[in-house]
Amino acid sequence: MTTTTIDSTASAVPVAPTRRLDLDGVAPAFVRAVSALDDAAEAEADRAGIEKVLRELVRLRASQLNGCSYCVDLHSRDALDAGELVQRLYAVAVWRESNFFTARERAAFALVDDVTRLSETHVPDETWAVASAAFTDDEVAALLALVVSVNAWNELAVSTRGWRPKLRI
Repeated sequence: MTTTTIDSTASAVPVAPTRRLDLDGVAPAFVRAVSALDDAAEAEADRAGIEKVLRELVRLRASQLNGCSYCVDLHSRDALDAGELVQRLYAVAVWRESNFFTARERAAFALVDDVTRLSETHVPDETWAVASAAFTDDEVAALLALVVSVNAWNELAVSTRGWRPKLRI
């Protein structure tokens, strides 16, 4: 039998990696440009009629793949605020193994996965065909815009460790 010991001297407060660069402070015009890119992606999603919950699930999935704690926190909360169920939110990380998602959502997740892992996948024709069957061209373009935008934010946040979520107790 194995016994597990808990170190009672360990801090209960999470320790975040140290910020590497205050991008907002040293490159504010660039941060504004990325923000404008995000606004444009949101406008495309509005124009195409992509529902708010799906937008946040798409952003959440890309952020999970990229390991962006700030964006995982942000888009999880935004999805909950938009009416997403907690159980489905937990399952986004394992969407391929879950029966909680529609064929349309699964097509979106596959597109997110392959676009986010572009250097590995080159977005296979099969993924594109499934997305194109589930969404109109306008919707696919809007999803692509959302993925590109959140990936840009993820790259900035992860590489600079510039934005960190706050624990809400």
